[in-house]
Amino acid sequence: MSEYLPGLEGVPATKSNISDIDGEKGRLFYRGYPIEQLAEQSTFEETTLLLLDGRLPSAHELAVFDEQLRRNRRVKFNIRSLMKALPATGHPMEILQTAVASLGVFYPGNECLTSPDACGDMEYIHNMTVRILARMPVIVAMWEHIRRGYDPVEPRADLTFAENFLYMLTGTEADPEFARLMDACLILHAEHTINASTFAALVAGSTLASPTGVIAAAIGTLSGPLHGGANEKVVHMLDEIPTVKDVKPWLDKKLAGKEKIWGMGHREYKTKDPRAKILQKLVEKFVSKRGGQVSQKFEIALALEEACEARLGPKGVYPNVDYYSGILYAEMGIPTDQFTSIFAVSRAAGWLAHWREQLADNRIFRPTQVYIGEPPRDYKPLSQRG
Repeated sequence: MSEYLPGLEGVPATKSNISDIDGEKGRLFYRGYPIEQLAEQSTFEETTLLLLDGRLPSAHELAVFDEQLRRNRRVKFNIRSLMKALPATGHPMEILQTAVASLGVFYPGNECLTSPDACGDMEYIHNMTVRILARMPVIVAMWEHIRRGYDPVEPRADLTFAENFLYMLTGTEADPEFARLMDACLILHAEHTINASTFAALVAGSTLASPTGVIAAAIGTLSGPLHGGANEKVVHMLDEIPTVKDVKPWLDKKLAGKEKIWGMGHREYKTKDPRAKILQKLVEKFVSKRGGQVSQKFEIALALEEACEARLGPKGVYPNVDYYSGILYAEMGIPTDQFTSIFAVSRAAGWLAHWREQLADNRIFRPTQVYIGEPPRDYKPLSQRG
């Protein structure tokens, strides 16, 4: 194939049985299971094991995996010292990428991937998967305290994945319904076929890079505003709109200037992102639990979605996952610059599932290009140039 397609749009890069999208109908499936059912009935721990192993686990298998995650939450003091030495103004995604990359230094064991034959060591692959999954939320929560000048909160093994993350992030035990809300958010962000960050993980994994290097590459890719960083942009965008009555004039001005409306549109979906639908319901549920008091930001978001549907809907542009995830996290009181870090904590499940799948039938990625430069020509010494 020699045709150049910008962004590799529509070009199959791999074969996978991990997740699937029906863009026309707005459906998302993890290993064949509808995302709606998983978000309502599953847990992040169970969904992660489903993504990794390809099937729903037995009660015993889930208990073993859960216990492994709980046992691996602690990180060495060296990592805390490293994080304390970084500027407090550092963006959480930059800190997360740095700390995850450093895990390979403080926890040696990457020698397994020194030859193609080593890719079949499933015990090693599983152990590294558990360690990365268990420590990423710990690192995110640690930075929230370190950057404010405090020692991080120690992890607890008696709490679920979502409960412990919120406990470490805030310093207090979360309300069970609040924790369940976070659990559902983690499930919704866990996997989404071959997106930019997952492709970065595949490319890095295909070189037999260390697993921490693979995930660090994916984190860096996710941080961009055209990918995971969009949820932060949504909140900043909504802050530009003073009141609900200003929504339509604001939108008209943005569209006239051909500016991007953050959180709107998705390359795969021609209708509203199914994850956005679920997240909107979660926001409404959270607001109801809070006594029905709707924030101005949420009112503006609803009004903007309605206005965008009238103007952009005919073009197949509807809210994506970033639109309502940013709003929900803002309603939950989570700092805006931590939104994408939470996304990374969740998406690590998908990254690691694809990493495992890549290693099972590995071939290094080496795409070609369409050269549009100068034809062959002779070098001229500096003295002969005009």
